[in-house]
Amino acid sequence: MFFFHTSITPQAIEFANKVLSSTFLSAGKVADEFEIELTKKLGLINPVTVNSGTSALHLALSISNIGPGDEVILPPQTFIATGLAILMQGAKPVFADIQLDTGNIDPASIKEKITDKTKAIIPVHWAGYPCDLDEIKEIADNNNLIIIEDSAHALGATYKKKPIGSISTFTAFSFQAIKHLTTGDGGALCCLNNQDYYNAKRRRWFDIDRENSGPDILGERIYNATNIGYKYHLNDLAAAIGLGNLMNFANILAKHQNNGRKYREGLSNMPGISLLNYKLDRESAYWLFTMLVDNRGDFIKSMNNKGIPVSIVHTGIDKNSIFGGVQVDLINQQEFNKKQISLPVHSNLTDNDIDYIISSIKAGW
Repeated sequence: MFFFHTSITPQAIEFANKVLSSTFLSAGKVADEFEIELTKKLGLINPVTVNSGTSALHLALSISNIGPGDEVILPPQTFIATGLAILMQGAKPVFADIQLDTGNIDPASIKEKITDKTKAIIPVHWAGYPCDLDEIKEIADNNNLIIIEDSAHALGATYKKKPIGSISTFTAFSFQAIKHLTTGDGGALCCLNNQDYYNAKRRRWFDIDRENSGPDILGERIYNATNIGYKYHLNDLAAAIGLGNLMNFANILAKHQNNGRKYREGLSNMPGISLLNYKLDRESAYWLFTMLVDNRGDFIKSMNNKGIPVSIVHTGIDKNSIFGGVQVDLINQQEFNKKQISLPVHSNLTDNDIDYIISSIKAGW
């Protein structure tokens, strides 16, 4: 039994082979087709494919003109990439506390962290469970702040029946190897505003408008870069893998969600375990199944002895020296650090696997 599983469809292999045989490997028609299918199948708004979720976050910050002297509020309960993307723009990450019962950023703490330097909020949908987006949007609107959702865990999740990727000004996704949908490595940035969409497409490739910059008689593209651009595009080989895997995404997502529901049913009212809160107005993508446990060290040893892999995946990133070290005022984050643990929830698990994990936990630790 493994904690994560990488799902590759036969179609992904077939499409990748076609791209390899064509010898046209860089960004092109296949990447364009992948973006179209992401919109058709998943309801994403203006997805711009890029080479990583980190690139998607950084691209959003760059387009938003966030830079030195600016502050961006985020939760510590995330991967370090979320904070580093802010530093890449010369801005300052400001950590708000999380909700102990979700792992997501606490809107009340966001309010406390806002200063006249605050320019954006990056809510992270921990484990694929959507944040309180209405409350966060109200705070952002009242303070003229940009929302950039870090949705690395949340492809396929919904909030009040709207797909994540269709709600906020920007939404960043990851298609890294162990995500629900993988391109090998890659990501996408969704942009509600059409001008942001145009800017994202330019800046992901050196601020050159590829679609409207044909070559002159000498073979050089005719263009005029006006902003800093990056080499962030997703190539056609990766896009082909994504296209093929997208064909089975609905089944992968359904299996994650079904496994998550089985855990919630099987472990409810279990002594020593606190399940995270789950509101009925949203649907988690269940990239992880995180819960809080007493005597976590004993729990981990007991599960490992039974062949069950468990992991915290990520602890609060505020501990890193580059962000200034542990923020002592983040009380819920500190408690979450002590008790959180995640169970395997991926699509390769069988019903017997889930039953075995539940019965093993019920046997105690």
